Amino acid sequence: MTAPTIAILIQPGPNPEIVVNALKAAFPNLVVIEEQPESQKLFIRRRAKKLGWVQALGQLATMVVSRYGKRFTTKRAAEILEEFGANPSVDPAIRRIAVPSANSPELLTALGEIRPVALLLVSCRIMKAQTLAATPCPVLNFHAGINPQYRGLQGGYWSRIERDEENFGGTVHLVDPGVDTGHVLYQQRVKPSKRDTMHTYPLLQTAASTGIIVEAMRDAAAGNLKPLKIAAPSRQWYHPPIWTWLWNGVTRGIW
Repeated sequence: MTAPTIAILIQPGPNPEIVVNALKAAFPNLVVIEEQPESQKLFIRRRAKKLGWVQALGQLATMVVSRYGKRFTTKRAAEILEEFGANPSVDPAIRRIAVPSANSPELLTALGEIRPVALLLVSCRIMKAQTLAATPCPVLNFHAGINPQYRGLQGGYWSRIERDEENFGGTVHLVDPGVDTGHVLYQQRVKPSKRDTMHTYPLLQTAASTGIIVEAMRDAAAGNLKPLKIAAPSRQWYHPPIWTWLWNGVTRGIW
């Protein structure tokens, strides 16, 4: 019997590659579709339109500082990779297709050629309703946060800020036109170390969640998806602005 073909849509980076390598072991016919990252200028303009320029620029400052701060967390990152047996390296043997974005005609063309039984989104743009409607297979997403309480960005960070570390983890869910609002399929909770920061939260959440990601894609390939009923408050989060991040870091030790 021929192994099913699944596809994963990512923006290049170590965390998505952890998922790619975990899936490759279970799905030898895996195909990776890579979208081009969105320009930071466009990202900030869109955020400013929604939240205002003060919040948008404050969030940009946090993102810049966070990028440079990663150099100080390499030891903790290595520990996480070893603990969960996660592999962030790029496997050149895996077929890869480049597309401009998750909502480009090229994506639908690629899916028509690949004909996957399921598509997984990891660290990529939100699919628009018309793209989702034209996708000829179930679409799942891995989210570094527990839904519906921590939709959007930096779910691990905000669960700590909210004194809700019991809901620090990752979610695999079906994709709908909303922001992480699709039906939950699996969740994986993990306890962060006191040494973890915003620089390592997503890595920890991703590495700890590879098992549920593989299980969800197996369910999708078998046509046996089992959405969960979760009664919890729903909220969308964003990057913390620089003043919020610094305040919580200095006063509470949450970075």
